[in-house]
Amino acid sequence: MLKNLVRKVLFCLIFGILLFSLGLETSAFSNVRLSESDNDVSNYSSFSTDVIYQIVTDRFYNGDTSNDPSGDIYDSMDNRKYHGGDFRGITDKLLDNYFTDLGVSALWISSPIENIDYLDPADSSVSWTGASYHGYWGKDYFQTNPYFGTFDDFETLVTTAHNKNIKIVIDFAPNHTSTTNTYGTTWEQTKYPTDGGLYQNGNLIGNMRNDYGVNYFNHEGWINNWNNLEEVTYHSMTGLAELNQMNNTIDTYMKDSINMWLGLGVDGIRVDAVKHMPLGWQKNWVSNIYDNKPVFVFGEWFSGSTTPDSKMSKFANESGMNLLDFSLANSLRGAIGDLSLNMQSIDNTINETASLFNQVNNQVTFIDNHDMSRFMTLSGNTTHSVDTAYVIQLTERGVPAIYYGTEQYLEGETDPDNRSDMVQFDKTTTAYEVISRLAPLRKTNPALSYGTYTERYLNNDVYIFERKFGNSVVLTAVNRNTSTGYNLSNIFTSLPVGTYNDTLDGLLNGYPLTVLSGGRVPSYYLGAGACAVWQYNSPNETSPIIGNISPLMSKPGNIITLTGRGFGTTIGSVTFGVNNSTITEWSDTMIKVSVPNVGASTYTINVTNNGGASSGGYPNFKILTSSQTAIRFFVQNAYTSMGENVYLVGSLDELGAWNTGRAIGPMFNSTSSIASYPTWFFDVSIPKNTYFEYKYIKIDSNGNIVWESGINHIYTSGSNTGEILVSWH
Repeated sequence: MLKNLVRKVLFCLIFGILLFSLGLETSAFSNVRLSESDNDVSNYSSFSTDVIYQIVTDRFYNGDTSNDPSGDIYDSMDNRKYHGGDFRGITDKLLDNYFTDLGVSALWISSPIENIDYLDPADSSVSWTGASYHGYWGKDYFQTNPYFGTFDDFETLVTTAHNKNIKIVIDFAPNHTSTTNTYGTTWEQTKYPTDGGLYQNGNLIGNMRNDYGVNYFNHEGWINNWNNLEEVTYHSMTGLAELNQMNNTIDTYMKDSINMWLGLGVDGIRVDAVKHMPLGWQKNWVSNIYDNKPVFVFGEWFSGSTTPDSKMSKFANESGMNLLDFSLANSLRGAIGDLSLNMQSIDNTINETASLFNQVNNQVTFIDNHDMSRFMTLSGNTTHSVDTAYVIQLTERGVPAIYYGTEQYLEGETDPDNRSDMVQFDKTTTAYEVISRLAPLRKTNPALSYGTYTERYLNNDVYIFERKFGNSVVLTAVNRNTSTGYNLSNIFTSLPVGTYNDTLDGLLNGYPLTVLSGGRVPSYYLGAGACAVWQYNSPNETSPIIGNISPLMSKPGNIITLTGRGFGTTIGSVTFGVNNSTITEWSDTMIKVSVPNVGASTYTINVTNNGGASSGGYPNFKILTSSQTAIRFFVQNAYTSMGENVYLVGSLDELGAWNTGRAIGPMFNSTSSIASYPTWFFDVSIPKNTYFEYKYIKIDSNGNIVWESGINHIYTSGSNTGEILVSWH
């Protein structure tokens, strides 16, 4: 802290002298302060320079046995019950420097909220019988899970992490509470005593059996068709009580709860089951987070494919939320894990996702997690496969997430065996050493944080790719074949002329690389199973380059963060289109600005440094009209022909600004408790307290459009969620 203070004082003195020497009025910059660097722990908006370490809190380390549960929900030999891991256990390992020495700079912990405290369901014949050790059977979002610790324990964890330059991410599940038997033929109070009950500070808000007419929950039964977005959004996952986020009480509850946790120092949020909640409500909820504290937010859209579907990328581009990168995970698991795919599949996924996501470098990458088999098990207990996968993941685009224990080669096929106890904290495993060499590189070389991607060589076994940002370069070479080496010749790279040592220090049989003029590597032998990483970190950039903008959606007056290189130490300017913005912080690698008071639209942002050099445009920044709420739109008597769907378009940018190419939908019409054909509905994020006009349209499979006749519908939103019901004109 003292070092930072001295640095800031010196900067201010030097900066003031510089301004005086240039004859500039210092009052013009009186509200601008020295920004920290992009890789500082205080930068909670951007995780571009971070490596995340995911922890199942109950399974990591037991630092306080006094808060262990008793009775049938606790059994350290049963992976479906509590084992005793807690906040203090994580704090202990922070103090032991396990994470610091590993090189990770963010911890993603289990949802810290209070969960149900009984076996749910109690029928042992059901596959998911067990306790709520995982944190996904929420009860009271305003209380800690007592088996993880108290608020004091949580705040100690956060403070300790920050003192170690490590951020804290919490899991959060606004989709559902706990299981309920209301969906079944009978309800058994002894097995489901809370019946999905939602509480606030110990007071019951509501539960399933008392919900009729109140609608705190959805009442659509279990999901049967997992490919039907309407069913996936409004039906129940395996009997969990599905919350109706469009109910104003639930909307307010979830906003107030997450704001409370943000106030405790949380730096990021992983949102569970985003596929199962309305996009419109989530956009409204996320915008509330950005209004309060613009932390890094990423969601789980589960997928088993190596290619993201259009619904997934649409969600990421429109919700303001980043996603876990299941596509790349599936490619890595196939190409390196069970060898069901070749190396081309990884390159294909990287190129396909780059064209689909507005900010693909913000997607959170992983090789395994708590919902899939451990990579060690997938690979047939081959440690080399784990090591190789980490080399690729840690140097590819995206924000890497390491699943606890994989660096210790933990095994486990499926839930709950893929969530077993952390049995050792060995800092000498090869996987630990691979991570400890590559993770810190993201803090120092912007090519990994922000860089573009270029494939340099590819066959079924060998994958060589390059990341480049400005003049900084990282080149990665991997041979998955552990019995055959390859003589490579005339590989090209952006690395400057010179000889480069392997960043892994030969740990995986790599050795120095010599680059000649024109970026040519005349020859290199990539041995059997060898992996190597070479890097060049440019000492400075003369022109500004924007690497990341976080968040990529906000409203006028909110603060956003721009990170990159070459901004300079003297203040320049930042424009949104042609509109100037107010700068609040500035450094060579990070700028904070206030979003200008301009019309809602999508803007390109440009940085110009003090010398007049421009970054060029960074596209796709979404300015909202104002603070958001969510409205459920209904239209009755909207009869359609085969292949036709109903959409919504209106005067607000949030409604497409009358552009049918941006119309909202297709709307839904197949629920038993919300609306069914010929009534259609859709949940939309709308600015609060705003007048707008709108109409419904029909679009067929050929793109032909039929508008409603007559005058426009009109409405003025309030500050709460609401509903609008009209008939088709």
